[in-house]
Amino acid sequence: MGLENIITELATKAQSGSFSLMAVSSEKKNGALLKIARLLAEEKDYIQLENQKDIILGRAKGLSAPMLDRLTLTDSVIESMIGGLKEISALPDPVGRIQDLVKRPNGLMVGRMSVPLGVIAMIYESRPNVTVDAAALCIKAGNAVILRGGSEAIHSNLALASLLQKGLESQKIDSNVVQVVPVTDREAITHLLSLEELIDLVIPRGGEGLIRFVSKNSSIPVLKHYKGVCHIYVDKEADLGKAVPIIINSKTDRPGVCNALEGLLIHQDIAESFLPAVAEKLVEKNVKLLGCKRSTAFTSLVDLASESDWGREFLDLTLSVKVVDGFSEAKDYIRKNGSRHTESIITENYSTAQRFVTEIDASAVMVNTSTRFNDGGELGLGAEIGISTTKLHAYGPMGLEELTTRKFVVYGQGQVRM
Repeated sequence: MGLENIITELATKAQSGSFSLMAVSSEKKNGALLKIARLLAEEKDYIQLENQKDIILGRAKGLSAPMLDRLTLTDSVIESMIGGLKEISALPDPVGRIQDLVKRPNGLMVGRMSVPLGVIAMIYESRPNVTVDAAALCIKAGNAVILRGGSEAIHSNLALASLLQKGLESQKIDSNVVQVVPVTDREAITHLLSLEELIDLVIPRGGEGLIRFVSKNSSIPVLKHYKGVCHIYVDKEADLGKAVPIIINSKTDRPGVCNALEGLLIHQDIAESFLPAVAEKLVEKNVKLLGCKRSTAFTSLVDLASESDWGREFLDLTLSVKVVDGFSEAKDYIRKNGSRHTESIITENYSTAQRFVTEIDASAVMVNTSTRFNDGGELGLGAEIGISTTKLHAYGPMGLEELTTRKFVVYGQGQVRM
């Protein structure tokens, strides 16, 4: 069977599975998730044996240490997947919920029901734990999912898929609800992205190159964020005692993730005293600082930035620093250089904070807290399938609610339109 036929048949099966899943109860979906959790514990040795094949091949291909780290299914990573499955099973099921039910003047009752999106294609890199996390969220929200992980994780992903399908079968749910693309050829992605009659949504998760490739080549709607260029603006009325730990946490907690701090903006009225103090603390944490001419004048710990450093996603212990005249310049800078991911202000002025919340366009806007909180678990979603910086159909972390849409439901007693 040719590659295109393999992918088309896989998507056709997924669509059939999505139709059958519409009639499956919350109890059965939760039962499947809990069975998968038990299988992960019972089959840990098998999973890690298959994962080891990927690690050996990855080393032979020269994968970097961070890539190999993300690829490895350690005991703690498997425990985290098990915990995630249990957590998702305990969340309220959004499917079938009717909201905003109102009575029209003609007596019709009109409401909106939450329904699954249908078939979701997840295209992602490295982390095989995403296979389980994404599948669990899709199952709970009533969606079929097609999983296309990186070629470097093919053995791990196929092993995990077999357990996901066993869990579904234990509840007599069509195992076609979860499909893993069984080939590593990149042409498989290109064909997958052309199947708009079978797939309802594509969610890419990985580096900017992957996401731009998916966006450019897809005939299916894509939910995405290209990169996370997150800023903190320290206002002249900031509590500087709060500011330093917030900045340190935002930059150094996990510098390689999309909600890490990449740009620091400081009001000119406090820069002379505050910038040297925060720079010293950042340098102690091995952060390299690249700043504007005004910032380099205040401390020798800041090197002069190049034009390409503004709006750059470093994904490392490097931070750009800019001294700004005030709120308006900070806002203009963020609009030009931000990525609509996460923006935070540190201020004790309520009016300034509210202007920031209202006028800054990002999927999460924060006041007096770390950018690292833009995460589905931290924001109360329980889990997330990714973060969207598009506005249709989701903006920000995508949990169960964002994996559904709403259809109109109309109850009548024989009314006809006049």
